[in-house]
Amino acid sequence: MSAAVKYTLGRIGLFVVVVLALWPVDMNIFLKLMLALAFSAAASFFLLRGWRDEMAEEMAVAAERRRAEKERLRSALAGDDQPDQPDQADPHREG
Repeated sequence: MSAAVKYTLGRIGLFVVVVLALWPVDMNIFLKLMLALAFSAAASFFLLRGWRDEMAEEMAVAAERRRAEKERLRSALAGDDQPDQPDQADPHREG
């Protein structure tokens, strides 16, 4: 499972846990949801640090891979992607 999926499911899980903890409290449902969002975000900052770092690393690797592929394609389109020329003259070529 990718780190992004794990982190997202972890965030949703924390939110649900906090909503369930606030459920018996007598207050407006909108306020409960807002508090659950704030508390779960704060808790995820500490509790899900490893998954967040893993996700960030995966995203950085993917961005670098896309950048390298983009550069390779630009080079190929510009004609810079020529095969290496041999040091000696081509025997089939006159001159």
